[in-house]
Amino acid sequence: MVSRKQQLLRQHRRNKRITLLAALAGLLVVGVAVSVWLVPVLLVLLWVAHEAWFADHLFYRPCDDYRYAFPAGTPQLSGRIEQGRLRLGEALPEADTLVLEVRLRSSWLGRLRDPYVLVGDDRQDFERGVCGRRYLNLSGQQQALRDGSLPIGTRHCRIEPEVILHAMTNPDYAARRLLIVAPHADDAELAAFGLYSRASEVAIVTLTQGEIEAGRYRRLGLDTAAAARLKGRLRSWDSLAVPLWGGVAQQRCVQLGYYCLQLPAMAAEPERAIGSRESGETDIRSVRQANPLRLPGDEDGQPTWRNLQADLRTLLAHFRPEVVITPHPELDPHADHVAATQAVCQAIEEGEWMPETLLLYANHLHDNDRWPMGPAEGGVALPPVIEALPADRLWSSTLDSATRLDKAMALAMQHDLQGPLPFKKRLRRLIQHVLAGRRWPATGDDEFFRKGVRRHELFWVRDL
Repeated sequence: MVSRKQQLLRQHRRNKRITLLAALAGLLVVGVAVSVWLVPVLLVLLWVAHEAWFADHLFYRPCDDYRYAFPAGTPQLSGRIEQGRLRLGEALPEADTLVLEVRLRSSWLGRLRDPYVLVGDDRQDFERGVCGRRYLNLSGQQQALRDGSLPIGTRHCRIEPEVILHAMTNPDYAARRLLIVAPHADDAELAAFGLYSRASEVAIVTLTQGEIEAGRYRRLGLDTAAAARLKGRLRSWDSLAVPLWGGVAQQRCVQLGYYCLQLPAMAAEPERAIGSRESGETDIRSVRQANPLRLPGDEDGQPTWRNLQADLRTLLAHFRPEVVITPHPELDPHADHVAATQAVCQAIEEGEWMPETLLLYANHLHDNDRWPMGPAEGGVALPPVIEALPADRLWSSTLDSATRLDKAMALAMQHDLQGPLPFKKRLRRLIQHVLAGRRWPATGDDEFFRKGVRRHELFWVRDL
């Protein structure tokens, strides 16, 4: 799946180059046939149009259908949208997660402005130019559905009246013993702050220091290695301290101290110690002093897959989680996220403690780096799936407004999400706000404040 991401990026860049060459050729023709002074004006207009409408990384066609399969036996209820209300053909069963399968078609304005569907007091956005099968998240709207009073409207798109509701039932996982696996500081907050802030018993283990790409710390007069070490210390501190905002005591947070983007290399050579790409460090004990228990990797401090496996087996036996929350190995393409779930599954298989369930999350996507689309505070529609995934059950927990604000503040405490926007991104946002109608939250500039602070937290459920 990672190679697929690389293939999509190469295809996207090739198409951009071809389009750029065609545009330059057209400008040359205009300069020769009309006026050379028109060329710079057209160049500026083309650049503005690109920033407003073509700068998204969308590695599929908006007219592609999403391809979801749910487990056999999942209740499917036919329904119809009549006079702006969703009417079901049969009684709604008891279910916590509701997914409405619809077909959308963009209007002409929906090619310039993001089309979206209004579901009661919720809003869920889709790709400009959308034309195909999509999945709305109706979790939290059960009572209005039963009453037949759930309003559904659209902006810049049309929705076909015939729909299918998929109803899934799960236990309340917040009442179970949880272990959240975060490849980096902030992954636990992005994926599951709402869940862990109301959980009765939860532990969080962060695998890496997250020390790379520390360029902004060089402004403090530090060289590359020193800046990376500082960033690693800060993000390691974040992984231990920020969960306290959500009610998780420091004694239940563990920082393993392995190095960012080195987990796949460790997996490939389990006995080899693989140090940081940027900080020059090779001893993971540098950020482990505040851990609540001694782990096997503390013996020699070597960043090896063997040590990571021993650490995870020990943590599973110590915390004895019923549910492990970890990145989705097929949906989330980040190399460390894929390797993190590989490590967890291997530790479960080889260890003495067997959890009951995996809850899988995606903080990144192969195909669309804007998902969840639309402004902060909206719902989380199902992400684009162009190549079919395993037929997992879904669990969508709902966050109230107070929890969403607390989640935004938890993200604001993360050092990696605090940096100012580069001028180019700030200018792009201004152009998109004026021409495409997009808006960003006041809680923070980083894109994760828009993507991560939502009405829903969405997980794929795999029973072990």
